[in-house]
Amino acid sequence: MIAILDYDAGNIKSVEKALNLIGQQTIVTRDFKEIKKADKVILPGVGSFGDAMEHLHKYELHKAIEETVADNKPFLGICLGLQLLFEESDETPGVEGLGILKGKVLRIPEAEGLKIPHIGWNSLNLQNNGRLFEGLNGEPYVYFVHSYYLKAEDETIVKATTDYGVNIHASVESGNVFACQFHPEKSSEVGLEILSNFASL
Repeated sequence: MIAILDYDAGNIKSVEKALNLIGQQTIVTRDFKEIKKADKVILPGVGSFGDAMEHLHKYELHKAIEETVADNKPFLGICLGLQLLFEESDETPGVEGLGILKGKVLRIPEAEGLKIPHIGWNSLNLQNNGRLFEGLNGEPYVYFVHSYYLKAEDETIVKATTDYGVNIHASVESGNVFACQFHPEKSSEVGLEILSNFASL
């Protein structure tokens, strides 16, 4: 059973739908007991960093996330869910992230010919043998929607990057914690393979 954390963020339903498509049992919940019982936990999300942190604290889900990570249970952050795992974001200065991983979330710099938010398909440069990307070859295309990007402090946890006017840390893995800036649930067959790799951990 995979628990999808419900903290009033967007995009939760499409993650649930994609996991059901690959035959996974899911529960969308903010109930501690349900989260504790789950084999794996996903923090999806579309929205703003500050509001999301406020909601995680309101429902005390920050504690559930810390417990999940401490219990060594596979945990996946998607899009905003990746950003929240880090220390801070340019989007909401002064608001602390979960700080489970070290790094900052920065605004994508303006550049000629680049639209912000970055919306669309980009290829990934895979590196450091990420378990989410097992069986994927070449430079797989995935779907992004974001105005802010991750710069992780420790580059050895970075498993995929992409370029959009700047080098973006698109996926990280540290122990039992995994995260993607892109949306695997909207990334067609490649995305479903990535979710299947997570489900089979």
